[in-house]
Amino acid sequence: MGIENKTVLVTGASSGMGKAIVERFVAEGANVVAVARRKERLEELAKSLEGKKGKAAVFVGDVSDPKTTDDMIDFAVNKFGSLDVLINNAGIMDDMSAVGDFSDDILGRVFSVNVYGPMRAMRKAVSVFKSQGKGGNIINVASIGGIRTVAGVVYCASKAALISMTKNTAYMYMPDKIRCNCIAPGGIETEIAQSMGIPNMAGFSRLKPMMDMAPPMGKAEDIASAALYLASDESSYVSGDVLVVDGGWISV
Repeated sequence: MGIENKTVLVTGASSGMGKAIVERFVAEGANVVAVARRKERLEELAKSLEGKKGKAAVFVGDVSDPKTTDDMIDFAVNKFGSLDVLINNAGIMDDMSAVGDFSDDILGRVFSVNVYGPMRAMRKAVSVFKSQGKGGNIINVASIGGIRTVAGVVYCASKAALISMTKNTAYMYMPDKIRCNCIAPGGIETEIAQSMGIPNMAGFSRLKPMMDMAPPMGKAEDIASAALYLASDESSYVSGDVLVVDGGWISV
């Protein structure tokens, strides 16, 4: 797929979609830096990938911390000599609250991970891509929640912001041969629901009819396949796009 020997950085890599992306990319021959907060899980992941076609290295950090978003990219460049693909996968849920009920705590936590972290990482990556002089590739993992209402106002707003950032970046850095695309998953079997805490029942009850129309849950590997396509040379003319991977939920 044209990613062999490329350096790829993946956030939220200790479980779910991020873990599946790391596994798939290393199997395809990429050199991958796996970023997450849980050191033990990252080390287990790296050990499981020993002997594969590509290589995996781990970086422990929280993407809501501005220092992490800079240091993880410096680590990737120092470890493997370059950065070719940044995949902003880390994300957390809100509590399903509507705009009249959200708390400032949830607003701050969700935006720090879902918006500010990716934006800072993109800023750093673009600087590295331009200095390398050979273009680059950014893939943001948003959600169909950024397109339609399938969660609370804070989560939906954060993912809509990520989609907007994707399109703006694709246009702004077109002359530098930097591509930027977005994956919008639907219901995928991951641990993200654990970040929700106790749901706001008024919001949850309002959203439940839409959730009931969802197709069976997808697999993390479905998102890894989409990321592989967008990271590879097979998608060299694709930029500023939102690739929906939701089993058709968005069409209901």
